[in-house]
Amino acid sequence: MAADKLAKIQFYDGIDEPVVPEIRLTRGNDGTTGQAIFIFEKPQALSSITSGEITGMKMIDSEGEILTREVKVKFVDGEPLIIECIYIWKTKDDFDRFMRFANSY
Repeated sequence: MAADKLAKIQFYDGIDEPVVPEIRLTRGNDGTTGQAIFIFEKPQALSSITSGEITGMKMIDSEGEILTREVKVKFVDGEPLIIECIYIWKTKDDFDRFMRFANSY
């Protein structure tokens, strides 16, 4: 299956984030709940090109959008270097939807 050319991540409306994150998945014992942790090192969203507050991360593909507001910026020596985002799912349907995005991304 070919990757979905439309799959992208945005921190600001209309501005795609070119840095590909490290993604770690954890699942609850019952398999229906869990989370995906996205770690972006030196993302463009923190560069001088962009301005404004980051209030969430949008995962966009041909099916639509998945939004998380769990976003933290980590500083090293006073410089913002890492964005960490957490997407939490509470149902198997949410997990399946997330995996469809992840596979197309």
